[in-house]
Amino acid sequence: MSAMSLLSRITIDPAQCGGRPCIRGMRIRVKDILDLLAAGVSPETILQDYPYLEKEDIQATLEFAAAQSDHVILRAG
Repeated sequence: MSAMSLLSRITIDPAQCGGRPCIRGMRIRVKDILDLLAAGVSPETILQDYPYLEKEDIQATLEFAAAQSDHVILRAG
């Protein structure tokens, strides 16, 4: 699956979760998955605990986070 099709799994709806990025329109935020991964929870455990998620959702979360961290930093001179 290409990165572009993975990123289509991330949805942003101003009426849901305060407009924060979510997975496939569900009320599970990208940040929730990132927090679990950062805490050392394995993708397999996340998928067991959240059976409505798919492996590609976790990949999409990581791809989204990587894209968000690649912004140019402007400094005032």
